[in-house]
Amino acid sequence: MLEEMISEGDRALIFTQFASWGHLLKPYLEKYFNQEVLYLHGGTPAAQRQALVERFQQDPNSPHLFILSLKAGGTGLNLTRANHVFHVDRWWNPAVENQATDRAFRIGQTRNVQVHKFVCTGTLEEKINAMMADKQQLAEQTVDAGENWLTRLDTDKLRQLLTLSATPVDYQAEASD
Repeated sequence: MLEEMISEGDRALIFTQFASWGHLLKPYLEKYFNQEVLYLHGGTPAAQRQALVERFQQDPNSPHLFILSLKAGGTGLNLTRANHVFHVDRWWNPAVENQATDRAFRIGQTRNVQVHKFVCTGTLEEKINAMMADKQQLAEQTVDAGENWLTRLDTDKLRQLLTLSATPVDYQAEASD
C-alpha cells in the first residue's frame, strides 16, 4: 500500500500507540524505501515537533511518510498534506483513534483521505476491533451526530418534546425520616 501511495506522490500519517514500535518502524521504512521518514513521539521537544510539522506540511521535498505515536500526534496538529492515514495497531478508545485520524481531516484539506486500519485475525487486536465497533454503534445509537435525530421524530413525538408541562414544578424539599 505504501509503495503504491508513494509512487502516486501521496503522503501518509502512520499512527502507532507504542513509541517503541515507531522507533523500530522508522529505520525499517527508511531502508525499504531508501528515503527519510519523519517520526513524532511524546519525547519530541516542542521546537522539533513544530519543525517536523512545518516540514511535512510546507516543504515540497518533505518525506512521504510521517510516523506519529498516537498520543503525541492525536491532538493539536494540522497535517492536511497527508491523504492517507494508517493505524498500524488499534487503540482501545475509538475517540482517541478518530481524533488522530482527524489530523488529516482539517480545514484546508483539498483531497479525499483514505484511512487504513490493520487488524491481525485471531489476536487481541481482533477482539479490540470488535469491541470498538460495538462502542461506536452504541455511541451512534445514544448520541447521534448533529440534529438529524430531530428530523426523524414523528409529529406526536415532536409535539411531546416541545410542549411545556401543564403541571407546576414543586421545589419544596421533602422531609427526611
